[in-house]
Amino acid sequence: MQMTRFIHDQFAKDYLEELLKAYGKVEAPSRVAGEVREIDVLFTPFPEQNANLESLGLLGKLATTPAIFEPYRNPASKEEICDCLLKLLEVRGALQRESKRNQTNITENEIPKLWILTPTASKNLLSGFNGTPKPDSLPGIYYLPKSLHTAIIVIHQLPQTQETLWLRLLGRGTVQKQAIDELVALPLNQPYVEITLELLYNLQQNLRINQSSQTEDRELIMRLAPLYQQDRELAKQEGEQRLIIRLLNRRIGEIESSLIQRVQALSIEQLEELGEALLDFTSIEDLENWLQSVNLIITK
Repeated sequence: MQMTRFIHDQFAKDYLEELLKAYGKVEAPSRVAGEVREIDVLFTPFPEQNANLESLGLLGKLATTPAIFEPYRNPASKEEICDCLLKLLEVRGALQRESKRNQTNITENEIPKLWILTPTASKNLLSGFNGTPKPDSLPGIYYLPKSLHTAIIVIHQLPQTQETLWLRLLGRGTVQKQAIDELVALPLNQPYVEITLELLYNLQQNLRINQSSQTEDRELIMRLAPLYQQDRELAKQEGEQRLIIRLLNRRIGEIESSLIQRVQALSIEQLEELGEALLDFTSIEDLENWLQSVNLIITK
């Protein structure tokens, strides 16, 4: 159980780092002074990249200022939240010491905000830290007193919208499954879709190799398995397409875009057949006739 929790924790760190690294300096993990503690993700945004963060929805909004992200696979306990607060205070103290050495003043905006990401949280836990929602904020975000620069994000309470998708992927059970379904429905060329799927496949492989006995992990493995297979088949097909098009260009000269589109519409089996047939091609007409014959077979 401890090993699978580590696997999920590593996925969360890698995932946040991949999504945010184009927009600022990401340190994952980052060590702080005092008793050795590691911040899961310490993020400092590049000023010129703030406008581009919109594509990450709520996660992008959280990353417009310096931030500490502490994602939890299991519900964060009172002790774990206190430990997160200690990390924030130690980072704050280090910034203040540095500003004194440099004889500069530190602004409120330079102090990182702590975002604790937990799949669920009880009312008692939230009230114990005086966590309260804001009228202008999304459901599921509970802000601690202002001077603490901290909020607890209860992932299963976030609305199921495109804005929250990138955080709901760090949820558990049905919340994560729903987010994966939404991710798969997005075009592959949309920002972050391909890299997120790749990270999820890695998570699936690590869980499978470690033979997790948890029902939730087994269900996640089963959910991701067909997606992994589809992705590998698509990659194979795209590789076949590029190879066949290169061979055709060498054999019969540069082919026009309309013919390229017809080649790209072929199945893996048809591409393999074309790979053999093109050895006898001497002109564009040969390719056109071959594609026409395939079309006739399909329409019969």
